[in-house]
Amino acid sequence: MPRQKNSIKASSNNIQNRLKGVRQAKGLSQGELAIRADITRQAVSAIESNRYLPTTAVALQLARVLGTSVEDLFRFTEQGEVIEARLIDVPGNVSVSEHPIRVKIANVSGRYAARPVAGLGDVLNYTVGADGFLERVSAHEGKALGGRPVRVCLLRDRHVVDQEIAVAGCDPAIFLAGEHLRRQKDQTSVVGWTMGSMAALRALQQGEVHVAGLHLLDPTTGESNLPFLRRALKGSNYEVVTFATWEEGFLVRPGNPKSIHVAADLADPLVTLVNREEGAGARLLLDQRLRAAGIDLTQIRGYETVVSSHFEVARSIASHQSDVGIGIRSAAQFFGLDFVPLQVARYDLVVPKTYLKSHPTLSNLFDTLTSRPFRNEIDALGGYDTRETGKVHTLRT
Repeated sequence: MPRQKNSIKASSNNIQNRLKGVRQAKGLSQGELAIRADITRQAVSAIESNRYLPTTAVALQLARVLGTSVEDLFRFTEQGEVIEARLIDVPGNVSVSEHPIRVKIANVSGRYAARPVAGLGDVLNYTVGADGFLERVSAHEGKALGGRPVRVCLLRDRHVVDQEIAVAGCDPAIFLAGEHLRRQKDQTSVVGWTMGSMAALRALQQGEVHVAGLHLLDPTTGESNLPFLRRALKGSNYEVVTFATWEEGFLVRPGNPKSIHVAADLADPLVTLVNREEGAGARLLLDQRLRAAGIDLTQIRGYETVVSSHFEVARSIASHQSDVGIGIRSAAQFFGLDFVPLQVARYDLVVPKTYLKSHPTLSNLFDTLTSRPFRNEIDALGGYDTRETGKVHTLRT
C-alpha cells in the first residue's frame, strides 16, 4: 500500500516537539517507528528535528504507535519563539518534576548560551525573571546535556533577550550596575554569574559570557590582573576596565574570638577555615600567604571545605559553621563580621573589543560605571574605592 503524505513544512517555532524523547523512552529507533507508523525514516528524522510538522493523520499514527496522545507529542506553546542554545552550568539539584527548567540566555557573538536560573542562588532564583524554559530534565540528562544544544522556549521577545549582558565574576554589585544602566539608557538586564576569577576568564574565552571580572594580585610585581592577563590572553583585542578597588582579608566572628591575624594562625587545630574554589582570587591569596608562612595545607582544618562566593564565606562564619575565611570587607560588613585586612586589590572587568562593537547595549554598561550616581552607591556599600572606576588599562605595551 502506498505510504501517505508524511508532513507539511513547518511555518512556526511555537511547537513543543517531544517525539524524539517519547520514541527513545519506548526503546524504538527511527526506522522501527517509521515502519510501524507507515511513513519513511527520513520523515521521522525531519519531524524530530523540527524541519517539518506532521499532518493530522501522521500525528495520530505516531501517537497510536507510541501509546500516547497527539498533545503529548506536539503542543503549541504560549511563549512563542523557540531557539537553540548551549546548556551550561547545570546545577546538581536539577531533577525530574512537573515544572520546566527556567533559564537565562546570553547571545554571545550570535550563539546562544543557556544557564538554569537556579545557578544564581537561593534568593536570586526567586527575583530574577527567566528568559525561557526547557522541558523537564532529570539530573542525569542535565549533566549529559551540558555544553550541548538544547531547545529553549522563550518567555520574552528575542530582541529583549539579545540586549542582555552576562557577566562572570564574584562581585555581587554588578547587579547594581545593571539597575543604573536601566535608569539611564536601556531597558536591559545585567546578570552576574558567580564564579572565581580563573573560571570567569575561562567562561569568557569559551563564548559563554560577555564580560569576565577578576582580582588576581601578582605577588612579584604587586600589580593587579594585568600580569596574569598578559600570560593568559593572546593579542590585544580586549579592554580591561576597573570596576572598583577593594580590601581583601580574613573574615572572622565579631570580636575575633580565635585571635586570627596572620596566615600562621590558621594552623591552630581549634580554627576551622572555609575556603574558596581553586582559581578564585581569594584562594590564590590564601595559598600565597600560607606558603610564605611555611604552613603545610594539610595542617589547615577545613581547607577542603569550599564555597563559591564572598557572601557564602561570610554566611558560613556568621552561622558558626566556620571560624575564618578569605573575603572582601563589604561581605564582612553585610554579615556583621570583623575584618582583618591583608591586601588591597583591583577588581577589573575584561571584555573583547569586538563585543563592544557588536552588542547593542554593552558599551553603555561601561559608560554607566563612570557615572556619579553609580559610584556613589558603590561607595555607600562600604569596602569599595571607586576613584579608579572606569579606568581603562593597557593589556599590551
